Amino acid sequence: MAYKFEQLDVWERALDYIDQIHEIADELPKRERYNLGDQMTRAANSIALNIAEGSTGQSDAEQDRFLRIAIRSLLETVAGLHLVKRRGYLDDLDPLREAYRDSEALFAKLQAFRSSLDTDSTVREEPPEYDGGVPF
Repeated sequence: MAYKFEQLDVWERALDYIDQIHEIADELPKRERYNLGDQMTRAANSIALNIAEGSTGQSDAEQDRFLRIAIRSLLETVAGLHLVKRRGYLDDLDPLREAYRDSEALFAKLQAFRSSLDTDSTVREEPPEYDGGVPF
């Protein structure tokens, strides 16, 4: 028996994103692995966990609530990427750029999933524009 969330593309994308965040966290200086790194990985894990928790046996409104939590957790990881860059913790910024781009795609998938539900709790935000598509 497969669970509903295991068949969702957005859940698979969340798992891939979690792997990226864990790899970035593993590269942080030792003093930050248990602070910023732990915070980022917990937030990343929360994305997939909330997708899963909201997917089974819930009303659309309840599923929407869990997806909104997943989105907030995703944004928390993006803020963490900015902190990693700002503090100069990584010499190679490519992993940050890739994770940022993937966060945008995951955000869009989560928003599309929310939009497909029968609720009226849509939140729209205008994204900032960056040269080259990413802030790093």
